[in-house]
Amino acid sequence: MIDRLCSCTVAGILRSLQVSNIVAISVIATLSSCSAPTTRQFVVEASAIDKVPDSLVAVEDGRGRFREIFCGVLDSRQSELPDYQDCDVALTHVEDEKGGSGAPVDLAPSKSNLTVYFVPGIGWDCFSQWLAPPKTAVKHIRQRGYGFEAVPIESLSSSSRNARIIRDTVMRSPKSATGSRAVLVGYSKGAPDILEAVVAYPELASRVAAVVSVAGAIWGSPLAEDVAFANLAPIRNWPGAKCAAGDGGGLESLLPRERAEWMAENQLPASIQYYSIAALPHPDNISAILRPSYAKLSKSDRRNDSQVLLFDQFIPGSTFLGYLNADHWALALPIERSHRLIGKTIVNRNSYPREALLEAILRNVEEDIAK
Repeated sequence: MIDRLCSCTVAGILRSLQVSNIVAISVIATLSSCSAPTTRQFVVEASAIDKVPDSLVAVEDGRGRFREIFCGVLDSRQSELPDYQDCDVALTHVEDEKGGSGAPVDLAPSKSNLTVYFVPGIGWDCFSQWLAPPKTAVKHIRQRGYGFEAVPIESLSSSSRNARIIRDTVMRSPKSATGSRAVLVGYSKGAPDILEAVVAYPELASRVAAVVSVAGAIWGSPLAEDVAFANLAPIRNWPGAKCAAGDGGGLESLLPRERAEWMAENQLPASIQYYSIAALPHPDNISAILRPSYAKLSKSDRRNDSQVLLFDQFIPGSTFLGYLNADHWALALPIERSHRLIGKTIVNRNSYPREALLEAILRNVEEDIAK
């Protein structure tokens, strides 16, 4: 139950909803103050980011070029972005980052015939009507020549069940039938759902150009093991929720042991390019409502985005594009835009240039394909 929120009170908002997991609200009793969002560059010493664990070998560092592309998109589109940020604020800079290629960034309308298939995280269809997200990201990339389709996953179901839905969505899409190559973008649990799809259904390999994990729970999340957090039932009571229980395996698919076992037993198709983007926010850049889960994960590792540990966000053998200075929700859930009072109080670090991020991802994939 949400009692006091900074110096403000949001009476009755989601009262009695005890929802707490990867995408549902964590309970806060008292918060001392509401401070301004972080607007300064976040620089981390290289020594603070240990080498990628042995389980994630062969990750290629593509941060330098992605920074050039992301910065180019931000600089060019700043007048039209709802949540514009300077590039040095949007990206966390770790001191071992190498420079980019110096090549110009092509911002002309795309002719690569790529279509994004976006796979959201757990609980998405339970609260999407309440969130009523603006279609700005979809409009933005379509104006740049890319296609977009949202995959209608069962957000409380297991990764194996959603894998079939992903497969069917891509294979039945009119765009796919006309030769458009798919870029599967998975946020949070959506990323392991995608990995299971490309392994279970080999016919996807000829249709899929790339898989991109954005703060993906590739190796699960310790929060799924916590009894206090691992309770999805109340999320179906969310205002306006119209989500089915599905097979009920959503949280089990996020258990670290389940993900590690799956990764050990399965080989990702080599014909697909894989990309990882990790969230590594400044501690002051985490929304108030997510600070309890951030603190809980910090007992294991302070390098987390409030829902997933840093090194659990990497796809083995992928190209790593960058660290994002945003908490887990800010990357995909524009709560502040739809619910301004909540955005000023408990979800108070929710601004992020998502439209520019998605365009930069596609520009990077497009450039690599051309090579």
